[in-house]
Amino acid sequence: MTTPLRIGVIGAGGNTRSKHIPGFQAIDGVEVVTIANRTHESSQRVADEFGVPRVAKHWEAVIDDPEVDAVCIGTWPYLHAEASIAALAAGKHVLTEARMAMNLEEAENMLAAAEAKPELVAQIVPAPFTLEYDTTIQRLLAEELGDVRFVRMVHMNGSGIDPQAPLTWRQRVDLSGHNIMTMGILFETVQRWLGPGMDVDWVKADAETIINERPTASGDGRVPVSIPDLLCFLGRYNNGAQLLGDFSIVAGGDPIWQIRLECERGSLLFDIASGALLRSGPAGGAWSPVTADPATAIGWRVEADFVDSIREGKPVTLTSFADGVRYMRFTDLVWKSCDEK
Repeated sequence: MTTPLRIGVIGAGGNTRSKHIPGFQAIDGVEVVTIANRTHESSQRVADEFGVPRVAKHWEAVIDDPEVDAVCIGTWPYLHAEASIAALAAGKHVLTEARMAMNLEEAENMLAAAEAKPELVAQIVPAPFTLEYDTTIQRLLAEELGDVRFVRMVHMNGSGIDPQAPLTWRQRVDLSGHNIMTMGILFETVQRWLGPGMDVDWVKADAETIINERPTASGDGRVPVSIPDLLCFLGRYNNGAQLLGDFSIVAGGDPIWQIRLECERGSLLFDIASGALLRSGPAGGAWSPVTADPATAIGWRVEADFVDSIREGKPVTLTSFADGVRYMRFTDLVWKSCDEK
């Protein structure tokens, strides 16, 4: 009989409730045994919903619990580094939600803590939007399209256009750190496609906070917004490819959420909103749809991959702490450039 793998949960956000807890509970021999959310009441609600037997008074109690083998961290970025480093020091495997950390320094500290405990698994939840197509895109780049010359990532929508909409954690630097809108998610996605050899050498960014204050969630006044709602950047990869990004949550019209690659022998366009991959040939012309390779399409396997790495020693690929440091390095480059204007 397989020894049960006991999971403790810190933070019960949307992904934790919709993905992580159900995902772990669906795996034979895996038990979610305790949970700590921001309040005892909210912890108890989630525990009751999913049949989790115990509620911890504080996140540190989850890590200190001798009946916890691995910790799933589903909080906002402000706690990822502290909780991950504490869990690893206590001999617990770690799955932490993305974004990896508040900034590059925290991410590097997390990586150092993981490297100090090589017997433990340290994994970040991957950017999820292209998982089914990642292997297809990687194959096309390696076998057919040639060198990447230009990368453009765009996410423009009006989700924050209402100035009366309450402030969220994504608009607070004390909770999100240097992570600006969905920039990090899209950059991580492209990072997976391009592989370990391509990193950004430099970036020039410009950001603005159009709506610079918002009501609090409790409705007791207005407070400053500390993360931009408009961002543009230009950069260069170390192979010479150009990088261009446009992000806004205060844009009118139909939303645009796309990643485009211009390559030596053709182009790729992934439309995240529709989940469609399109291709154009070396002479340009109309886009043609591309189907994901059924033999290699991955899909969502975050919880199963985490468990397999613990039980079978499989290397972490989606996503390792080392890869997280790579995308957090870019995140800090953008933040620093915005600060310098």
